[in-house]
Amino acid sequence: MGDVLSLIERAQEQTDEGESQRLQDRMLKGQFDLEDFLEQLQKIKKMGPLNQLLEMIPGLGSQLRQAKAQISDDDYKHVEAIIRSMTIEERRRPVIIGSKRKRRIARGSGTQVSDVNQLLGQFKQMQKMMGQIGKMAKTGKMPTNLPFDL
Repeated sequence: MGDVLSLIERAQEQTDEGESQRLQDRMLKGQFDLEDFLEQLQKIKKMGPLNQLLEMIPGLGSQLRQAKAQISDDDYKHVEAIIRSMTIEERRRPVIIGSKRKRRIARGSGTQVSDVNQLLGQFKQMQKMMGQIGKMAKTGKMPTNLPFDL
């Protein structure tokens, strides 16, 4: 239980109540963009090494423990580099990113176009999930005041 409390304390140190509410509102309205994602990623980085954070979560199954070995802090750097290689407009509206822009982003971030495609695909899935959560909240099937950041 102490690990969970430590994890919560770390999260609270990185989170401002007003900012947290603003982000939650944006998520529930389906307005979450890559700038918001980058901001959250930076907050997670400040909390400590990813492996250490995952170990604090009680009841991690063997699958998550194996996945932990595949997720490194270097992954943060690649994702951050890809997002920072985008223009502000691309971060706000990733749908405008075509093949030429993907090549430019990949060159600017020192990654491959496939890495850019993977990030954009995962982000699109996350946005879709956030939109579904927002719809559930509007219909009353889910509380809108969640005790955590989505």
